[in-house]
Amino acid sequence: MAHPDQMQAFVLAAELGSFSAAARRLGKAQSAISTAIANLEIDAGVELFDRQGRSPVLTKEGDALLPHAKGILLGNREFFSKATSMAEGTETDLCIAVEHGMSIGPLMEIFQQFASNYPQVTLEILRPGPNDTATLLKEGRADLGLMTEQESYPAGFQFRGVGHSKLLPVCAPSHPLSTVTQVAFHDLRQHRQLIPRSRSLAAVGHLGERKGTSVWYAESPEMIAEFVLRGFGWAELPFSVVADYIRQGRLVQLNYSFQQGDIFEGIDVVWTEQKALGVAAHWIKDKLLNLPQDVWRGV
Repeated sequence: MAHPDQMQAFVLAAELGSFSAAARRLGKAQSAISTAIANLEIDAGVELFDRQGRSPVLTKEGDALLPHAKGILLGNREFFSKATSMAEGTETDLCIAVEHGMSIGPLMEIFQQFASNYPQVTLEILRPGPNDTATLLKEGRADLGLMTEQESYPAGFQFRGVGHSKLLPVCAPSHPLSTVTQVAFHDLRQHRQLIPRSRSLAAVGHLGERKGTSVWYAESPEMIAEFVLRGFGWAELPFSVVADYIRQGRLVQLNYSFQQGDIFEGIDVVWTEQKALGVAAHWIKDKLLNLPQDVWRGV
C-alpha cells in the first residue's frame, strides 16, 4: 500500500511541474522525491510521469489518478484533524433546533464563525413547530434549542431568555376584518383564528394567544400564513413570516383597539442536563446568549 509521503510527492510534483520544486516545498532532496514517486509507480503498476523531456509530464494514467491521490491526502488530513478534535473533547456532530417562524438571519454570523472555528464538526439545523423543540431536546435528538418561551419546562431543562420577537395580527385584504379601523376583541371572535401549534400530543405549546371561538391549527407559521393569504381566517404571526406579504399588499396588519403597543413573544435558548454539551455546543450556546436582545425585534 502506498505511503502518504509518496502520494504527497506525486501531487506536489504534478502541481509544481518538477521534482525539484516538490523537493524544495517539502524540504527534501530531489532524489528522495524521485525515489518516492518511482516506488509509487511500482506499487500502482503504471507510469505516472513521462520523464523524457526537461521536466516530468503527467502521463494519461497519472492525470487520471491525480484527483484520487488528492482525495486520499485530504481524507488523511481530515482523519487526523477530527481525531485531534475528539481528543480535545470536541464533539463530531451537533444538532440545533430553531423554531419555525424565528428568523435565521441573526444566526448567520454565528454559523459563519462556527464553520471557521470547528470545520470538522457536522452541524445539523432543524426547524420544528411551536414547542416541538422541547420534545427534540428531551429525546436527545437536538443538543440546543432556540424557541418561544414557555411558562414551564420539563425537569432537567435549562433555559435563558435572549430576546423577544414581534407578532403581527394579519388577515387577507379580502377578509372582513381588513376594513375595520380599530379591531375590538368581539370583532376577532366573529372570525376564524389560525394558530401554529406543536405536532406532539404531549406538548401543549402554541404560538400566540387564542382569542377566537373558531380555531384552526397548523404545524408552522409559514403554513398558517398560506391559509391567511387565502382568506381562511386571521392570525398573529412572527414579523419575519409576514413582513414581505404586508409590504406587497397581500396581507393587512390589524390594529387592535384593546392592545397598547406591539405584541412580543419571548425567545429562549434551551438545553438539558441529561445530555452533556461538548466544546462546540458550549461555543454556540455562549454566542447565542451574548447576542444583543434587540437583534430579534422586527425580525
